[in-house]
Amino acid sequence: MFHFLALCAVGAEPILSNELKLLGFKPEKRLPGRVFFTSVQSEPEVVSIMRANFYLRTADRIYLVLNEFTADNFDTLYDTVAAVEWQRFFSKDSKITVDKVRTFKSRLSSEHAVQKAVHKGICTALCSAWKMDVLPETGREYTVRIYIEHNRAYLLLDLSGEPLHRRGYRLSGGAAPMRETLAAVLLQCMQWKRKLPLHDAFCGSGTIPIEAVWYAHNIPPGIGRSFAFEHFACYTDKKAQKLIEEERLRGAAGIRTDCVVRVSGSDNDPDAVRLAQTNAERACMLAGKALQRIGRDNRIPRPEFIESDFSDLAAPYPEGVLLSNPPYGDRLGDEADAAALYEKMTAIPQDFQNWRLGFITDKPAFADIFLRSGVTLKKHPIKSGNLDTCLYIYGL
Repeated sequence: MFHFLALCAVGAEPILSNELKLLGFKPEKRLPGRVFFTSVQSEPEVVSIMRANFYLRTADRIYLVLNEFTADNFDTLYDTVAAVEWQRFFSKDSKITVDKVRTFKSRLSSEHAVQKAVHKGICTALCSAWKMDVLPETGREYTVRIYIEHNRAYLLLDLSGEPLHRRGYRLSGGAAPMRETLAAVLLQCMQWKRKLPLHDAFCGSGTIPIEAVWYAHNIPPGIGRSFAFEHFACYTDKKAQKLIEEERLRGAAGIRTDCVVRVSGSDNDPDAVRLAQTNAERACMLAGKALQRIGRDNRIPRPEFIESDFSDLAAPYPEGVLLSNPPYGDRLGDEADAAALYEKMTAIPQDFQNWRLGFITDKPAFADIFLRSGVTLKKHPIKSGNLDTCLYIYGL
């Protein structure tokens, strides 16, 4: 049994936990923005690591929990870190970075001092294992984190490398991009199923429709990228690399091309529409290349994007889901512009009758404006990056 930690948007922990269960993992403890979990299947460690990184849609990063221990003084912290067999993961020229320290209600409260102690402990262990005085640190960079809460420390090794929202299909995010992992969270919050049409009336770079297409066709979110753990010393042998490649092929074999998926997006900015089309083309090509590797020549249907103002839209089907990320007024316009936009948006429930509607914003005025128009909204708080956003749902 191996212990892991997955990071996610604050508010998305229940959704990530459910996704972990569906993949055969066992969620253990949920904290804001974090879910600890274990592998429950009798599979090699590298397979568990690969599956978590390769298939999880709503996780931002995956960490291996190297140790959980009481750390109420620096001697214990240093000695415990130095006792880890770091040479199992790192080569002699690896550059080791303690990229984040978090302390909360603990005796070790100086994050800078904790960072120095952890880095020193790692370097001491590696120098001792390799009989070296100084590490060259000229090679590939790897990151370690440590959280200390109520004197309980979690020593974490980053398995993902690049954040998991970087799927590999979005070359540019436009003016105010949404993380791919957040889009996946929103789709789950909306309880969207592939049989229902889905439209994004403020599609921007196309993230929500693209994530919907990948979800509907069962395309693994890691299909077009690699991960940090693939370069760990313990996973570079032929046996481990074969297991990693087998999981990639298994993921490609699970892609569905026999389902009817009606996903679309619109935006009043022609540049945004072109960007969404480019990103969607790249996303579907990544899936197509994966299929070709297993001898299948199926084509993934692209989502349809059109140039249109939301006020000119009409529901294309009797029922469906409309999910959008309207401009907040922070990076796109100002708050007065956002309030005027929300006033116009109160007509959407009439234009999309029998549709489930979802809008994410950081402006409480959005709910106030809709309430004045007689529309009742369900509220789902989600912290998106540094913004305290909220998903408002109508018709769920």
